[in-house]
Amino acid sequence: MKSAVVVFPASNCDRDAAVALEQITGQKPVMVWHADSEVPDVDLIVLPGGFSYGDYLRCGAMAGQSNIMRAVKEKSEQGVRVLGICNGFQVLTETHMLPGVLIRNAGLKFVCRPQPLDVVETQSVFTCKYAAGQRVVFPVAHGEGNYFADDETLDRLEGEGRVVFKYAPGENPNGSARDIAGILNEKRNVLGLMPHPERVCDPLLGGTDGRAVFEGLLEALG
Repeated sequence: MKSAVVVFPASNCDRDAAVALEQITGQKPVMVWHADSEVPDVDLIVLPGGFSYGDYLRCGAMAGQSNIMRAVKEKSEQGVRVLGICNGFQVLTETHMLPGVLIRNAGLKFVCRPQPLDVVETQSVFTCKYAAGQRVVFPVAHGEGNYFADDETLDRLEGEGRVVFKYAPGENPNGSARDIAGILNEKRNVLGLMPHPERVCDPLLGGTDGRAVFEGLLEALG
C-alpha cells in the first residue's frame, strides 16, 4: 500500500503517522509539503494532527487553503482514501470534504488523555478490522474537538452508517454532538477523527488499539 503524509507548518504528528505507516505496511510514506501542488500516485493520504499555522485563525482554516488540499480533494474524488486525524479532521471540515465543524471544547480547556471509544460502524476500510461495539482506547490532544452539525446532518450521518467512532458513554471529552468522534464522507473513502490511532500502534508506546485502522487499509488496498 502506497501512502503519503501531508506536512503543514506546525504539524506535530506527521512523523507519528509516518512511523506507524512504515511499521505496518513495510513501506515509507511520501512526505508531501503543503505548498506542493500535486500528490503522488498513492492509495492513502494522511492529514496529520498538529497545529497547522499555529491555529492562528481557526483550526485547519489556513491549511484548508493550501495548494496541496486542492490536489487532495481531487484525489479523494477519484476514490483515493483520505484519513484526517485531529487537525486533519478540522482541515477536512474546513474544505467541506466532511460535513459539520469542530469548535472549542465545551470546557474551554485543552484535553490530553487516553480516551475510551466505541466502534460504531465496521463497514469501511478504516474500521473493517474491528468488531461492532468494540471498546478501544486512543489518545486525544485537542482544544477544538467539539463536533457540531445541525440535526438534519447528524441524523443523516447516523442513518447512513457514517459515524464510525463515538466517545464511550459518559466519557465525552469535548462536548461533541451525539458523542461523535469520527465520521465518513458519502463515498466512504474519507475518514476524519479527533483521537489519534497512530499513537497506539506499538506496544512500546502504551497500546496497539490503533493498528487495526491501518491494517484494514493495508488488507483492502494491498
